[in-house]
Amino acid sequence: MTDFLHRVADLPILGLGVSTEYGAADAPGALDLRRLRREHPEFARFLEVGVETSKGLDPHTHEWVGEGRPTTYHFLDVNLDDPRDFTPAWLGEVRDIVSQIRPAWICGDAGLWHFGRRQPGTMLLLPPVLTETSAAAQATGIVRLREETGLEVLPENPPGHVFVGNLHMLDYFARVCEHADTGLVLDCAHLTIYQRALGHAPLTALDAFPLERVVEIHIAGGREAEVDGYAYVEDDHTPLVLPDTWEIFEYVAARAPNLRAVIFECERNPVDDCLPGFERIARTLATAPLFRGPAPSQTSTRLEARA
Repeated sequence: MTDFLHRVADLPILGLGVSTEYGAADAPGALDLRRLRREHPEFARFLEVGVETSKGLDPHTHEWVGEGRPTTYHFLDVNLDDPRDFTPAWLGEVRDIVSQIRPAWICGDAGLWHFGRRQPGTMLLLPPVLTETSAAAQATGIVRLREETGLEVLPENPPGHVFVGNLHMLDYFARVCEHADTGLVLDCAHLTIYQRALGHAPLTALDAFPLERVVEIHIAGGREAEVDGYAYVEDDHTPLVLPDTWEIFEYVAARAPNLRAVIFECERNPVDDCLPGFERIARTLATAPLFRGPAPSQTSTRLEARA
């Protein structure tokens, strides 16, 4: 057994939560966190905070943290495969935010958030180069960030429309997880985009992926579009989840023994529009391995006890 498969047993079971980033809750028609927490607390057990350190935390996140509610830290500004990104200044900002929000773990898309030097406020996101060399470099960054913060660092499969490299996305992240001895945030919507782009069925390569590495799952809506005959899926975070994404989620949730958290990424949509998606996720989680016993609201108190 790897060290990670020992360490994961100490991670809290967070249950079903929502995500945010700086200013997201102020967008017109955005998800009302207060209302969701008040009327449907079972759908807002924790908040995944998207962080670009140059922006910091918005008032909505400060309010959530001030109430002592659980969080995870989702980075938006580091290329894990580039050691030049791990500057003393950036690491200091990360540690400062960690001390404020006290996340259960750190996670984020293991892709390219920028080209060249990091430029605050100009982040983008592209998929990694899907090769063995790239996987090893991603793993080195994960281990470094884990050592610098003392928290688990979970890579996430990013979205994209063009992919370079000889590995399937899931085979690539299996190698990243093995090299870094870590877990994975599996974004089902991103995987749908990848499988469609390469002409694969939704569940392609999942049978060979080590699902014991999946600690967190993301679900989001996607918009099917076409430009000049080129069909693609836009990762638009609406509540309209594609059937392929549901198929991936339901397959993995039933088979991931260390799954501890699920995010419905719908932060810029009204609560009422999102409820059917939350309800379907909750029904699936009720039969998932770690959720068949005590409700997440009981087990998540382990996080608060550690804080």
